[in-house]
Amino acid sequence: MDLSSLGEATILRLGIAAAFVVLIIVIVLTGRQSPEQGVRREPGEPADRPRDGLRREPKLGDAIAWADGDGPELEAERGIAIDDEAPVSPTTSTLGVRPDPGFDRIVTLYLAARAGETLNGADIVVACERAGLAYGHMGIFHRLDEHHPERGPIFSLANLVKPGSFDMGRLGDIRTPGVSLFMTLPGPLPALDAWETLLPAAQRMAELLDAVLLDEERNALGRQRIAHLREEMRNYDRKRDAQNLRF
Repeated sequence: MDLSSLGEATILRLGIAAAFVVLIIVIVLTGRQSPEQGVRREPGEPADRPRDGLRREPKLGDAIAWADGDGPELEAERGIAIDDEAPVSPTTSTLGVRPDPGFDRIVTLYLAARAGETLNGADIVVACERAGLAYGHMGIFHRLDEHHPERGPIFSLANLVKPGSFDMGRLGDIRTPGVSLFMTLPGPLPALDAWETLLPAAQRMAELLDAVLLDEERNALGRQRIAHLREEMRNYDRKRDAQNLRF
């Protein structure tokens, strides 16, 4: 279903161009190791070379470069409101830290406020708690495997407004056009199990927030797309299993 049927296009676009950059930066930072925990490299080895043998999405580096370069100017040209004065307040909590920063797939859903409306901080916190997410690393929310929380988040939730985090001391001031729910693969669970954890949580939060659930293409998430994503996750697990058998 096209978003034009849901209301004003300017609201439903959500500033996704800027939000994608925020999301990528948050994903990278949640898995970033401290210098004393960094991977040792051989002399002369490029710092950006993957050490885990996993393919990186080509858009990742482009998005980070865009964020470091002409991103804000482009956002201004598109009329996207970005709060550059919002303080970065990442929590020092280790809850939600990914032990292995390597990934080769990002699955993203969006919860968008309806036309002419915004989501407020207090409601987002309540919805997160009811959906089983906890506030943690980088000042965002994470859903953990209750049996193995040390394996990192199954998925996380970030604000679409810079810097992507939530200042718990200013919940009353938070107004946002939407939030992003994302999971990086491989993760603590098989991809299909992670998807079956993410989807009902996102649907539940959409009900609680009276928000519109969108896929990564910013289209309303319908049954056909859900089935397609489920099959993608199943195929991802098959490929991973096949790779593991070879080794």
